[in-house]
Amino acid sequence: MKKKTGDDFYLDSVALNLHSFYTAIEKIFEMIADAVDQSKPLGENWHQALLQQMASEIKLIRPPVISKTTRDELDDYRGFRHVVRNVYAFHLSPAKIAPLVESLPELFRRLQVELEGFLEFLEADG
Repeated sequence: MKKKTGDDFYLDSVALNLHSFYTAIEKIFEMIADAVDQSKPLGENWHQALLQQMASEIKLIRPPVISKTTRDELDDYRGFRHVVRNVYAFHLSPAKIAPLVESLPELFRRLQVELEGFLEFLEADG
């Protein structure tokens, strides 16, 4: 087994932070699916289906929670989280992590705006 270097520990840390970011967002989406939609996807691909659900309008219930652009970008983080959970650090590549790290601030800003807009819908509707 290869001995870990400082760079390996840095990659591990970044990977776990990206993992935690997506996990937290997914928990928010699960709460929306349970409380507002009253329907959460099941089955093998439920993680992808939940993202799709959040980007879709549910007639007579709610508008989309997030845009399709945000959904597509979050899907990259969902896929990366899967890698972190199932492959772990032995196959982490700085070249694959860098784009996720670089796009995170803009994605987070957009996600914050979209979720705030959804909260305004809930407050106006309730």
